[in-house]
Amino acid sequence: MYKNDTIVALATPSGSGAIAVVRLSGPEAHEIAGSIFISARVHIEHIVDAEVNTPSSHDYQKLGANTVTLGHIYDGDRMVDEVLLTKFNAPRSYTGEHVVEISCHGSIYIQQEIIALCLKKGARMAKAGEFTLQAFLNAKMDLNQAEAVADLIASESETAHQIALQQMRGGFSSSLKELRGQLLNFASLIELELDFSEEDVAFANRDDLKKLLHESQSTLRKLIDSFALGNVLKTGIPVAIVGEPNVGKSTLLNALLNEEKAIVSDIAGTTRDSIEDEINIEGVRFRLIDTAGLRETTDTIEGMGIQRSYAKAEQSKLVLYLLDATQLNTAPRITHCLMRIQIMREKFPDKPLVVVINKIDQITGLEHAEITKQINSKSPETILISLSAKSHAGVEELKQALVSSFKSGALSQDDTIVSNARHYDALQSAYSSLLEVQQGIENDISSEFLAIDIRATAESLGIITGEITNDELLGNIFSQFCIGK
Repeated sequence: MYKNDTIVALATPSGSGAIAVVRLSGPEAHEIAGSIFISARVHIEHIVDAEVNTPSSHDYQKLGANTVTLGHIYDGDRMVDEVLLTKFNAPRSYTGEHVVEISCHGSIYIQQEIIALCLKKGARMAKAGEFTLQAFLNAKMDLNQAEAVADLIASESETAHQIALQQMRGGFSSSLKELRGQLLNFASLIELELDFSEEDVAFANRDDLKKLLHESQSTLRKLIDSFALGNVLKTGIPVAIVGEPNVGKSTLLNALLNEEKAIVSDIAGTTRDSIEDEINIEGVRFRLIDTAGLRETTDTIEGMGIQRSYAKAEQSKLVLYLLDATQLNTAPRITHCLMRIQIMREKFPDKPLVVVINKIDQITGLEHAEITKQINSKSPETILISLSAKSHAGVEELKQALVSSFKSGALSQDDTIVSNARHYDALQSAYSSLLEVQQGIENDISSEFLAIDIRATAESLGIITGEITNDELLGNIFSQFCIGK
């Protein structure tokens, strides 16, 4: 952390484009910019007066703060590019320091020339995430909000974007800071009791502490439980498509993706390994996994594929179990189907199971009605979707079922959802410390040890917001950012 350095980097993606933005931040940002920039107004005056164009810090100082100015970048008397320069004065900037952003033409040569000029004038190249690191160090945002910036940049779906924005708004941080403050206050009062131990004085009301513990445990438990949803929404929800051979799993995958991703064949056991691809449905990213058909086999390779099918279903968050409507025309076949559904439900009890009846275009309406009646009557808790993967009839209804299964609860209520593994670990640690406090009160342990456990909880919460940090922690977090942010 070099607080006195002025740093520079390309803030837009590397490569050629219409425009590029070079960002300067630090105490010398304005001085460096003034040594290479001439505003368009001054440039015209120099031409009229037949003077040599020379950047002047005096001219630059006339530019208002938080303004955009058209002008030119010069290397001595050589013009490099016509640019728009945005000037920010500390502390009213992203980093809290003096900041200059130079919007130039997107030529790689021009980008490199402007950055080289800034380096020659005294700036140094920014490290990954260093602009946001400075924003954190200058109290423009806390650590949780800083990490949300990286998540926002990396978001590839509406839900990931929504979660990142939610974190950036700071509501999560505010509630944790408030909770941490209350815990530290109790710890201080308990420690104060130690100074008056001979008088047997109680400054910390134990009933109030018990109430705070109960509320805190409820809050932390809710946040911890939200990670299971937040993590998959951030990375993509894995959905396993399973079923017996030739029920149309690969055809369904192709229909959902609207492309020929998987090989489709009448030969049983065509799919011998899992095939994965992603689809974005109404802002929710799903990772669809087509698996090998489930059946008894003596083929070693196919058998390995079947074992992998079960493994993929275990790793998924939702299982689509496909049935072939043309094979459900007898009571024994429906009984067999219900038995397989029950096996899948017992094998994956914690996962939503959606039963999909495929190939309904190959049976009559009466046959379809009888099949659904039999399944619903004998397995009423089953989520049942009927479709034809080949003709795409009913595929949109399946997509809606996928979305509705995850666009409910915390996501629809705009509750805080934890998607960061570091936050999850810290919350788990804080929750464990709270349990220690509760057990200590019940066992009437010494106030000294009670205070230690309360402060341990507060420390874990402080690690999330950045109130407790070290160089190694900050280095690990900000090294994952892109350079220029």
